[in-house]
Amino acid sequence: MDETVGVGPVPGGTRGVDGLDGVELRHLRAFMAVAEERGFTYAADRLRVGQPALTKAVRALEKTLATRLLDRTTRRVELTDDGRRLYAELAPLLPRLAAALRAPGGQPVLRLGFTSLLPGACAALNAEFEAATGAGVRLVRRDTPLAGLDTGEADIAVLRGDAPPDADIRTRVLLHEPRVAAVGRLGGAAALARRRVLDWAELADHPLVVNTVTGSTRPELWPPDRRPRLACTADNFDEWLEAVAAGHGVGVAPQAVAERHTHPGIRFVRLKNAPPVTVHLALPTHAAHPLAERFFGMGVGTGAGGGR
Repeated sequence: MDETVGVGPVPGGTRGVDGLDGVELRHLRAFMAVAEERGFTYAADRLRVGQPALTKAVRALEKTLATRLLDRTTRRVELTDDGRRLYAELAPLLPRLAAALRAPGGQPVLRLGFTSLLPGACAALNAEFEAATGAGVRLVRRDTPLAGLDTGEADIAVLRGDAPPDADIRTRVLLHEPRVAAVGRLGGAAALARRRVLDWAELADHPLVVNTVTGSTRPELWPPDRRPRLACTADNFDEWLEAVAAGHGVGVAPQAVAERHTHPGIRFVRLKNAPPVTVHLALPTHAAHPLAERFFGMGVGTGAGGGR
């Protein structure tokens, strides 16, 4: 889609609305994807384009706006001040624009956001929803704390663990998942990989690898006087997996991860006495999509609890 749009002036740039004739939706989508993925590799995969084309689109946007939006290093990408301001304005605007441009009269679609792994129980819930409403369900993976709910990319989302306290959302418990330990076959914890069962308390003696964006395990889950040391952090599931495999520390994840992901450098070990992971359905507090409200109320008798 090559529609040309006008956006407000970006601080630091020299062009106003009248000078933005070269901005296309693909430029804005490219910028938003790189900003959210903090890198070009995952952003290109998400948009199903090559990295050269993605880089060209972002540079074209920066040239048109006459400002630098991203700071690029060999390891990651960070937003500049202008980039953060543009992202904040575009996050709610682009999904609304995409919805307005959809062809009228088509099948209604509910966008279900999730992070690295969608619980298996959602398959039956999706089928029940589609049969009851005639609407489709489009799965939207976003490795962000609210799985695209805050940016308007998802109408409803599946979240593991507690949502950010300042999030303007409603939640209800969908299910509880047991936790397992992820142990690398290298490093100081390699001996644990030969065990059949580990106790939750034992992990306090080993450094912990934490996914700080979408993970559900933090050192704070252990008692204050006996907590694991934070070895390193990751920004997404794949980084977390590789850090564990490299022997930087032990990881903890929902059991569904062990059932649906394998890695030659990792063994998943059953945990006893570990607190379960609470999985929530979440939707905006205000002006939620009617289909999202319908989905939110389904399956209440199958492991769901109250909202917050």
